[in-house]
Amino acid sequence: MTKVVIAAGGTAGHVVPALAVADALRDEGAEVVFVGGQRAEADLVPAAGYPLREIRVEGLSRTNPLKAARAAARALRAVGAARRILRDERADVVMGGGGYVAGPVGAAALARRTPLVLTEADSHLGLTNRLLASRARRVCLAFPLAGREGGRYLVTGRPVPPAVRDRAAARSRFGLSDGDVCLLVFGGSLGARSLNEATIAAYGTDPAPGIAGFRVLHAAGRRDHEQLVARLGTPPPAHYDLRPYIERFGEALLACDLCVARSGGSVFEIAAAGRPAVLVPYPHAAADHQTSNARWMVDAGAAVLVPDAELDAERLRTEVGALLGDPDRLAAMAAASAAPARPDAARVIAAEVLAAARAA
Repeated sequence: MTKVVIAAGGTAGHVVPALAVADALRDEGAEVVFVGGQRAEADLVPAAGYPLREIRVEGLSRTNPLKAARAAARALRAVGAARRILRDERADVVMGGGGYVAGPVGAAALARRTPLVLTEADSHLGLTNRLLASRARRVCLAFPLAGREGGRYLVTGRPVPPAVRDRAAARSRFGLSDGDVCLLVFGGSLGARSLNEATIAAYGTDPAPGIAGFRVLHAAGRRDHEQLVARLGTPPPAHYDLRPYIERFGEALLACDLCVARSGGSVFEIAAAGRPAVLVPYPHAAADHQTSNARWMVDAGAAVLVPDAELDAERLRTEVGALLGDPDRLAAMAAASAAPARPDAARVIAAEVLAAARAA
């Protein structure tokens, strides 16, 4: 049995794709162990049924030199811890799933001459992947990247959980009737403050005018949730379903008629569900990759891009109203959204991981 160690940590955006690959590996008979820290992986990995080996490491600050130096020192120590884990687990191959954990574990794999496969979920190579790519057996890319063609680079798309197909059941879960029109708003596990503020201001008191059965399903993130609950009042408006986080998120995507979201790796989940979107890129993302991700969806005809600096309640109402008020355009955007999806990405990456182990 092939033993695979997956290094993935930080946000759900790094962990969920890695879990999708882990499931595909398990389906092929491999044994999978995760290495991570104490962020999203601490909850998501055990909940998915995988063991998690913990190392102490943190992300590298781009704005605070003292924090960056501390993180670098901790990363160096983490390489030693990661080498011991790979030895104890007798890893046949390591997959770097992104996030702050992948660097030390990837370096440990190279030091032990254990095959390394990297995955990149964004439209640019992150720092860890840039440092490790030249010695990896394969680098699996979500998007085609200039100068990263052929050889060890392979465009696979971003792994996503298996698509949910029963829309009636998904809508029933969220209390949506046949005539309801659902706007899904989300910004990741922590949330996106500008999206949260604009959505509460736009729809927290009154539903969208002129749209019968309008409902908001808002995954606000844990950071802002309590404050937003207080602003909505008790009881909250009947049209507004505010939650900190939504488990089995694919059901929320399937249930909705339109998304408002950031444009990190979740654009692949939106595409896999075939949903039209209003995308608001996070303005401080590394290399502005969220704008590139959003333009990929816009160019496909699947999304509208609103810069974060231009987002407010009025702009949100205008964009959402224009789309929900034009069923033909919404249907065309939904069809366009599904076209660039790569639902087989997890299986393709799993096959590359197993091939790297066999070639060792």
